[in-house]
Amino acid sequence: MHLVSLLDEGNQSDARLGVESGGRVLATSAVASRVPATMDELLANVGDGLHALKDAIDAERIAHDGAPLGTVRLGPPIPHPRKIVAIGRNYPDHNVEQGSVPPEVPLVFAKFPSSLIGHNEEIRWDPGLTSQVDWEAELAVVIGRTARRVTEDKALDYVLGYTVINDVSARDLQWSDKQWVRAKSLDTFAPMGPALVTADEIRNPDDLGVACLVNGEEVQSDRTSSMFHSIRRIISFCSEAFTLEPGDVIATGTPGGVGAFRNPPMFLHDGDVVTVTIEAIGSLVNTCREEARA
Repeated sequence: MHLVSLLDEGNQSDARLGVESGGRVLATSAVASRVPATMDELLANVGDGLHALKDAIDAERIAHDGAPLGTVRLGPPIPHPRKIVAIGRNYPDHNVEQGSVPPEVPLVFAKFPSSLIGHNEEIRWDPGLTSQVDWEAELAVVIGRTARRVTEDKALDYVLGYTVINDVSARDLQWSDKQWVRAKSLDTFAPMGPALVTADEIRNPDDLGVACLVNGEEVQSDRTSSMFHSIRRIISFCSEAFTLEPGDVIATGTPGGVGAFRNPPMFLHDGDVVTVTIEAIGSLVNTCREEARA
């Protein structure tokens, strides 16, 4: 299933759960009272919730009762994750372009959930705070079951599904701070979407195409098969240190081609359009806006 968050009044906290198929989307609350009406309700009982959704909603019903996808406003498919766990330097070309040694184990950092926005929402920043805003196309994994000390061979059993995330980064803050959290957690610096594709529809997440375009020009292209550390390895490694909870998001790293390491460097500016596409999931599109303080 392709699950989305529907924003009625632009309020992410009140997002309704929807199911998308064939370019149309149906709010689950319009179907039956026994199905989850929000993503939080689904995450509270993923197994039963998915079964209820699949029993109540099919492509024919969405085609008949749903609205065109272009007429609805989408929030991030996981509106309220407790954690956004991110993995650094997980692709060979990204290591090469910055002259780094490949990490022997997954390199873990965090983004604050308050940085989340959805498909077609604006990436905004104050040019007085940062002037080196960069893109990072990434596959995101969403946890569906509580995971603690999970073995690699069982790790994918804990996945609810997959989505697209752009790990937007303020490089000047990243270099000056000498750590990554602030630079990657500015408000709006975690676009995610447009949909969460449930794990049963993606048989091999370790071989998906990942691409990023800026104003229509391709700047990143690779496959998840290039990653140093597989999704199984990342989940197992993280769960050895801390509990992964339903709704937690893991951004699995970005390929080479980010703006900071181009010659000359290339950064985002007001009006730029960033499109991140992942095979079998879809395209996440966001426009950039410089927003100077009054």
